[in-house]
Amino acid sequence: MGSAFASQPTPDAGSAKQPGAMLTIGELSSTIGVPTHILRYWETKFPELKPLKRSGNRRYYRAEDVALAKRIHELLHARGYTVRGAQLALKDKSSGASERIVPAAETRPEAAAAIRSTIDSTRLRAVRDRLATALAAA
Repeated sequence: MGSAFASQPTPDAGSAKQPGAMLTIGELSSTIGVPTHILRYWETKFPELKPLKRSGNRRYYRAEDVALAKRIHELLHARGYTVRGAQLALKDKSSGASERIVPAAETRPEAAAAIRSTIDSTRLRAVRDRLATALAAA
């Protein structure tokens, strides 16, 4: 006697799903090249990433989830963002703001001046002079 599932065709490893089809976590993992545990971690850090969960907590990623996961991957791995930086970049993008996070020193000259003024140049020169003397004596 055969199993009830024996008559169902098994998917080929080389067969691709339709462009708008939902992906399982394993399929998304192999698509973007990150382990499944990383995708689960991203779900905890990026509330926008919400796959459908069906019986047994199986995750199914819609086309918009796949696009978001690819965007997160690009920010974290290709552009070198931290998780917090990627969160801010996604938040800014959704609010229509610029994608690039600009350091305060670039946007506010007074911030750059405040940073420079906190450095005691006299102490730095004294350390430099002591190091030069030590190197010359060696």
